[in-house]
Amino acid sequence: MENLFGVVVDDNMLNNMTRYRGKPKMREDRAREADILVNEGGKSGDAYRYVHHLVPLFANSGTLCPVYNATGDTLYQVANHDCIEGSDKPAPAASATKTTRPRPTTFTSLSHSGRLPPPHTPASLIKSDHHLRSQPHCIDRMLPSLAQPLLHSPTTATPRRALAASTAPGRFASPARRVAASPLRAVVSGPGVKEMTPAAAEQEARPLRVGLVCGGPSAERGISLNSARSVLDHIQGEDLLVSCYYIDCGMNAYGISPAQLYSNTPSDFDFKLESLAQEFRSLSEFAEHLSANVDIVFPVIHGKFGEDGGIQELLEKKNIPFVGTPSNECRRAFDKHNASLELEAQGFLTVPNFLVEKDKLDKSKLEEWFRSVNLNKENGKVVVKPTRAGSSIGVVVAYGANEAAEKAEGIIAEGIDDKIIIEVFLEGGCEFTAIVIDVGTTNNSQPIVLLPTEVELLSSSNSEIQEDTIFNYRRKYLPTQQVAYHTPPRFPTEVIDCIREGVSLLFRHFGLRDFARIDGWFIPTPATSLSSSENGGKFGNTEYGIVLFTDINLISGMEQTSFLFQQASKVGFSHSRILRTIVQHACSRFPSLVPSNNAWTALFRKMQSAKQAEVIQNGTCKQKAFVIFGGDTSERQVSLMSGTNVWLNLQGFDDVRYLPL
Repeated sequence: MENLFGVVVDDNMLNNMTRYRGKPKMREDRAREADILVNEGGKSGDAYRYVHHLVPLFANSGTLCPVYNATGDTLYQVANHDCIEGSDKPAPAASATKTTRPRPTTFTSLSHSGRLPPPHTPASLIKSDHHLRSQPHCIDRMLPSLAQPLLHSPTTATPRRALAASTAPGRFASPARRVAASPLRAVVSGPGVKEMTPAAAEQEARPLRVGLVCGGPSAERGISLNSARSVLDHIQGEDLLVSCYYIDCGMNAYGISPAQLYSNTPSDFDFKLESLAQEFRSLSEFAEHLSANVDIVFPVIHGKFGEDGGIQELLEKKNIPFVGTPSNECRRAFDKHNASLELEAQGFLTVPNFLVEKDKLDKSKLEEWFRSVNLNKENGKVVVKPTRAGSSIGVVVAYGANEAAEKAEGIIAEGIDDKIIIEVFLEGGCEFTAIVIDVGTTNNSQPIVLLPTEVELLSSSNSEIQEDTIFNYRRKYLPTQQVAYHTPPRFPTEVIDCIREGVSLLFRHFGLRDFARIDGWFIPTPATSLSSSENGGKFGNTEYGIVLFTDINLISGMEQTSFLFQQASKVGFSHSRILRTIVQHACSRFPSLVPSNNAWTALFRKMQSAKQAEVIQNGTCKQKAFVIFGGDTSERQVSLMSGTNVWLNLQGFDDVRYLPL
């Protein structure tokens, strides 16, 4: 079958392909082929030209965008959304709901075949793809606000921002039930901030200057370097200039080149810093340099000085805008023991734990705690971990009170932390992690919780030591066949709703900003220590088991295969897009950044217009190149990481379309 934009990718087309002949055809198969054939015969260029010709209908005041649907099913127009007032032109599609307000903007969607609906498709033709129905509150609220940087336009009325808002959450309401459409919300720019006219913004178009700060004094410096490389790869461009900075284990700050950033480990260039890097005499001088040379700082320091409020406090003292949560809120959320106490006070179920501080261990009290949580003091299984460290560093399993005390003192002796918590080991539990993206305004957080990831630990043919029964540093960051990730998790829908609701509540309660990651456990059959009657009314109880939240990560890992990117990909966001979205949202929180943000937006739009014009003019199909990785050897996990990195970095080239195989 063929239409205005070429051949439709349907089951009939798949029947003509050898690999599908005689086999059942699934939605995923159609979507995969549609993605491969996205510009077959130049139909992508045809779509852009079609939309381009609609612009005069709105006196060039609207925003028209083609949306390519690779779900494998046809999408139908559901509704029109007002984005800009003042146009006297009607939207090109009818609406089932009568309104006297102008409708200058429409979103025109292509089906999996590249097919556009007729210009006057009735809005009563409403169908929903199952995947979109399963997470409408995530898709509907994220896409309008995260599509691209937004320009603050001058007007006698309050500036408007195309951002769908939710109603204020109920204490324990499910996010899927409580989210409803609501009016567009105004951006609060702050008193005394002068809005730029579009012409002025165009004249002053310039790149946004971002200071990327990595390293730090903790053992997570290597992870920080990997995160910094990934961020640099995916946000830098003609419209966004990145300067790199490194803080060593002695808390000395340096300006480094991208070449140094790509060194394999901190030890590879630590000894070269004095000769190759720009050293600052103090952290105060470093902050003054940032104040004068960057518009906003993106800290990617994990653990100490990164997530405990250290770097944030340094920047706050110099009034330097930065990505992420403020210092006081970081301190509240990062300490696992204090956060656990606050969770309990707020009515959440928590994992029973015992605090061990340096030189203050009382073994008799520890044994008493073992008895209070129904654990045998001789061999009861517990987890011992630092209260202020991440990346599973220092996390071990212990059996009995004596071994738990020894391992706690060992972690303290290693200098990882001087506060240790001992927790009940959650037998039969499933670990999960959830990414949160904030799309709210300065004084009104609006967290969007992406689909969580279940972490499945797989059995190994080799005998493992007892400590290897947890999701430790080796399993988290090194190539292994002992871990599988499932996004979304294989939990009942009620449990997933409970997780997302709880994560949203925690993000708001702790005052987090821009993005975060929150970890926890789902226990299908609660342990004796968790199933007491006094826990019955707490948040986390579901028909299928209980949900517990254990760790709040203020600066989530951003390696190429991190949870941030895994979960963002499930709602159609590339690595670059989700990172730039986070930066753009952080900019919107600082009134002083309005001019810089507008200048960045103006440059971004000019670049996008130039690219679209090139597509319209050329209308040619890009050449394809395949990045092949995997294999059947024990090194396929390494190949997956390498191949993913190669494929992602090649996406920056416009002349060839790179496809992973």
